[in-house]
Amino acid sequence: MIVCVGEILADMIGEEKNGSITYEQKAGGAPFNVACAAKLFGAKVAFVGSVGDDIIGKSLVSFAKKRGFDRLYIDENENRNTTLAFVALDSHGERSFCFFRKNTADAYIKNPSATLLKTANIIHIGSLMTSEKRGVRFIQKLAERAKRRNVKISFDVNFRSDIFKNEREAVKTYKQILPLADIIKFSEDETEIFGARYIERELKDKLVFVTLGSKGSRWAWKDRSGYAPTVKVKCVDTTGAGDAFYAGVLYKLDQADMSTITDDELNEILRFANVCGALNTLGKGAIDCLPTIEQIQTRLNGSQD
Repeated sequence: MIVCVGEILADMIGEEKNGSITYEQKAGGAPFNVACAAKLFGAKVAFVGSVGDDIIGKSLVSFAKKRGFDRLYIDENENRNTTLAFVALDSHGERSFCFFRKNTADAYIKNPSATLLKTANIIHIGSLMTSEKRGVRFIQKLAERAKRRNVKISFDVNFRSDIFKNEREAVKTYKQILPLADIIKFSEDETEIFGARYIERELKDKLVFVTLGSKGSRWAWKDRSGYAPTVKVKCVDTTGAGDAFYAGVLYKLDQADMSTITDDELNEILRFANVCGALNTLGKGAIDCLPTIEQIQTRLNGSQD
């Protein structure tokens, strides 16, 4: 089972019409997006998160209950509001974010039970909570508990410097978390922020995936590495594309034996995940346009002809 832990929030996707900007509310949050996608692909999935005891939080809980998760634990915090992410799209579907997130609920997650951890093969942790000291402590404690049970820790960098005082502080905080993970996802831009030397030297023993946008993706692990191109699509909205990609990765790794996995198998995982991410850009929102496993396989077979 994949246990996803972290932020569930409302993506407020803006659109300008006649001089006014209107916002459409969509369910979001990177680890929640990953959970929804992995479940749709066929994995056993649990999600653990926190929202405010407000109308947006209640709508997110209702939405989550319809995803068919094998386990669902969302705390409704009476003292905090639900986190909002305002999203602006450019003409190419690329997005920029502005978070409404001061003392909101996403970092106030209750610790997963020992019973839940016993069922996990992979615990995937979201990064938004790292901007608060309590969030860093939560991740450190959860990673320690997982290690005792030989559960793999997954971490998506999903770098958001605007939720920290500055980029330097953000990098320093992330470097407390990255060594705890076994599986890590970076975007190409994020590898430039952290530097190739740091990733190659300090994260050498981690299975690292890097998304390269329209160029595809690559992986590196110890002295091994691989690359796979992606498929061409007419992009509408890139929101959640990286999450769909990573859900594809974790879905495949959950079925694999990482102690014996080969380079060819990891390259195949890249090809599968690339299609997951690409097809998710065909409509607006991170979850509404997730592809089915049948759609992914059809496109994947076509791309290999």
